[in-house]
Amino acid sequence: MRILFAGSPGIAVPSLEALAESRHEVVGVLTNPDAVRGRGRNACVTHVKEIGVDLGYPIIQPRKLDAEVREEVAALKPDILVAVAYGRIFGPKFLDLFPLGGLNLHPSLLPKYRGCSPVNAAILHGDSKSGVTIQRLAHEMDSGEILKQEIYPLKGNEKADKLLDIFSEIGARLLIETLDEIESGTIEGHAQDEADVSFCTFIKKEDGLIPWVSSAVEIDRMARAYCPWPGIYTTFKGQKLNIADVSVYTGDLTFNNSEPGKVLGIDKNEGILIQTGDGILAALSLQLQARKAMDFKSFLNGNKDFTGSLLGG
Repeated sequence: MRILFAGSPGIAVPSLEALAESRHEVVGVLTNPDAVRGRGRNACVTHVKEIGVDLGYPIIQPRKLDAEVREEVAALKPDILVAVAYGRIFGPKFLDLFPLGGLNLHPSLLPKYRGCSPVNAAILHGDSKSGVTIQRLAHEMDSGEILKQEIYPLKGNEKADKLLDIFSEIGARLLIETLDEIESGTIEGHAQDEADVSFCTFIKKEDGLIPWVSSAVEIDRMARAYCPWPGIYTTFKGQKLNIADVSVYTGDLTFNNSEPGKVLGIDKNEGILIQTGDGILAALSLQLQARKAMDFKSFLNGNKDFTGSLLGG
């Protein structure tokens, strides 16, 4: 089959590479325009463009999917559209260009967590399982017929970036299987159960602000869900303090009448101990605003008044 591939970030790269090694033909790559970043105003290309150029595919980088772009895509004579984290909604006129419609890779067990941050949502909610879905593209976001799905058990220690890497590899394999079955006419899909639909939201920088009244378990989930961005942070003496590599403390120490956010002391193996609304959080790495990240022992050496302080104002 002739495929137009649409994607931008690193999660999409394994799928594009898998397509390049398959019997299917990629006729073009649709990706976001180059971004201008840094003081030097240097152009920053998407991960998908970088790989697409290396593989010799025609690259299309529109700011909007208008009539001119539709004409350019139609000239490639694609059979099907394959989208992996492209980041834009495809309108009916664009989807009509593909005789076999479109496929989308979504890193959740649809209909759970429709939207742009499903991996983060699964970690935040403490789910015992997640997975990858290959669905048909539909006009409503993530609502298409489910063609393939693979469950992935969660242990409760996953970080979002590493889990997304795993799902990108699983998704690439499922995508090739789906295309092969579409080509052979053996694919069987099913509609999503609207009664089970849930949504996840766009992540903002301020979502990483630690609410110390929450439990240690919930804050640990935040740290893992928001890895690497936006991370979790609080304030210490009016300065922003990033905290990383946290865990729920299970040691024998007990503290009475401690306020949430109070720095209690240290465990030589697990890190700095901080009171939460329920339980104690241990932090191994900390970074004050405009300074480099430090291990907890180095941080305490440079901040003698940290123990006993109240974080977050």
